[in-house]
Amino acid sequence: MNWNTAEGNWKQYKGKVKAQWRSLTEEQLDFIAGKRVALVGSIQETYGTTSEEAEEQIKRFEERNKD
Repeated sequence: MNWNTAEGNWKQYKGKVKAQWRSLTEEQLDFIAGKRVALVGSIQETYGTTSEEAEEQIKRFEERNKD
């Protein structure tokens, strides 16, 4: 998954992110707007994970959603 592409096509990727992390709010998804760092922070905040755990979740997500 290419995060530059995700930023440019956020509306398409937003649904995939929402499906993976269902507790993220629309407001958080709008804030993330395809930015990987913002996604890490939102996962940490919402799910109470460490940055390392959030990064690992995102890596698995990227593997499943390769362009």
